[in-house]
Amino acid sequence: MPLDSERRFNYNLNTNEQRLRERFERIALFYHEKGRMPSYSEIGELCGFRSKNASFKLVEKLIKLEFLSKDEKGRLIPVKTLNNVRVLGTVEAGFPSPAEEELLDTLSLDRWLISNPASTFMLRVTGDSMIEAGILPGDMVLVDRSLIPKNGDIVIAQVDGQWTMKYFSKRGKDVTLIPANQKYKPIKPKNELNVAGVVVSVIRKLR
Repeated sequence: MPLDSERRFNYNLNTNEQRLRERFERIALFYHEKGRMPSYSEIGELCGFRSKNASFKLVEKLIKLEFLSKDEKGRLIPVKTLNNVRVLGTVEAGFPSPAEEELLDTLSLDRWLISNPASTFMLRVTGDSMIEAGILPGDMVLVDRSLIPKNGDIVIAQVDGQWTMKYFSKRGKDVTLIPANQKYKPIKPKNELNVAGVVVSVIRKLR
């Protein structure tokens, strides 16, 4: 039985919205896995487009919907990569009491976790040198490259050609990178130190 005009409009709208969301999710997954936004050619490959013009049109739609944005240099940056989540209240970490579900607000995890989207990237943790800081193998860390590291910050740094994640400690001109695991020794750069960014958040999936 053919759809009437109103039902057909709603059906097409829902279908288009779903297709747009699915394409955005592919872009967001690429961003999380690669730590960068895909190029227009890569967007075409992700979405099955035959022309780069289709990628440009998709990006313009996502910008209008505030899923994507552009920085001062015209590079694509994600505005929304995680859905809004309801904040229902607070919970004590000691002895719990029966809780009533109280809707306090909705919270965009992106905006809560990421202050500077254009300068933030994500890495997956390997190794156990920071376990006493609560950072475990398999965790994801958000790193802000725009921040100047201070004593006590956890940083991602390249030390004499090797990448590592450690506590940052500076006395005068001397920098020491300190692990959060007694099995490992502090690291003092011999020739080269390049701090790529400061760890601002740790993300862990429990199941």
